[in-house]
Amino acid sequence: MIKNFVLDTNVLLHDAAAMYTFGENNVVIPIYVIEELDNFKKDLNELGRNARQVSRTLDGLRGEGSLTEGVPMSDGGTLRVAFTEKSLPKKYSNTHQMDNSILATALTIQESEPDNPCVFISMDTNLRIRAEAVGLCSEDYDKDHIDISELYTGWLEVSVEDRFITLLNEEGRAPLNDMINQDELAAPLYENQYLLVRAIGDRSNAALCRLAVADNQVICLPRMREGVWGIRARNKEQNFVLDALLNDDIRLVTLVGKAGTGKTLLAIAGGLARTTDAEIYHRLLVSRPIFPLGKDIGYLPGSIEEKLNPWMQPIYDNVELLLGLSRQDKSNGRSYHELVDMGIIQIEPLTYIRGRSIPHQYLIVDEAQNLTPHEVKTIITRAGEGTKV
Repeated sequence: MIKNFVLDTNVLLHDAAAMYTFGENNVVIPIYVIEELDNFKKDLNELGRNARQVSRTLDGLRGEGSLTEGVPMSDGGTLRVAFTEKSLPKKYSNTHQMDNSILATALTIQESEPDNPCVFISMDTNLRIRAEAVGLCSEDYDKDHIDISELYTGWLEVSVEDRFITLLNEEGRAPLNDMINQDELAAPLYENQYLLVRAIGDRSNAALCRLAVADNQVICLPRMREGVWGIRARNKEQNFVLDALLNDDIRLVTLVGKAGTGKTLLAIAGGLARTTDAEIYHRLLVSRPIFPLGKDIGYLPGSIEEKLNPWMQPIYDNVELLLGLSRQDKSNGRSYHELVDMGIIQIEPLTYIRGRSIPHQYLIVDEAQNLTPHEVKTIITRAGEGTKV
């Protein structure tokens, strides 16, 4: 059965292509949503970009037919822009006139087309509640929602014959197909996936490994007794992370974990090791979004560097800690100011990443959970030849 999906403004601000995600159903955009989008079109952030993109898309569809009657979409559905003369009862709040008009449009669609179920789509929880109160079926826009429990963890625990643990310890590697029967696993194995390998006979006899599926090899991770810039792994996950960060064949590493588990510290330590010690990369570039925790303090005086110092201080703190841990006498070493002046470390906000090409650099994106999927993809595309992200 074909449904009518009425979209709220926040759905299009979140995903400019949302109108294409409802299959063979009818998509309805209230005219009041267009008015709200107009308030964002001059913004220089992601919301402004999406607002402008939606306007361009609708203008392009306008040339293919009447938006009032409905324009055929490539997936079989239709798109139309609708308005209504209907008003919500006076007992409803008058402080949300635009929201009320959007809900009234959805109600009009529902009443005029009873054969097609009407669903109001909004990312505003309170507006979905209000929609239900006036008799509308409402749903969240969940195209981008992912169950965290289903995310790829990057590592797996397997049990093998005792002789393979001995082979790993002596030779540093073992043949994958001989060691593991992949048909017995619940999920497929991936290139550069990490393994906690335990012996069937003695569970305490174990090894930490990385998969080289293309070469049919299980590679035992080296023991880094000296650590990396004074940082030593304290658990198996940190061992896996350090190996990935120091492996130049792994061009993209994503770290997910609770606060305080050392994600940023380990990433910077790995970057400094590959930049200053191994000299594989020309520069360590650390970037993070500018989001205040709590109430913003407003405009800051000074140059760009002085304005950014409060936002970048967490990075400076980590670099200063590593400089202190990597030598016995801190007073005889270099400060992070010297590394910045020498061009070894560059720290900047993500605002300046768009449009750049970044070759032969070790790029760290901190606090990436505050970014939209489009912003993350934009950053990754900035990586040039020889860059590790």
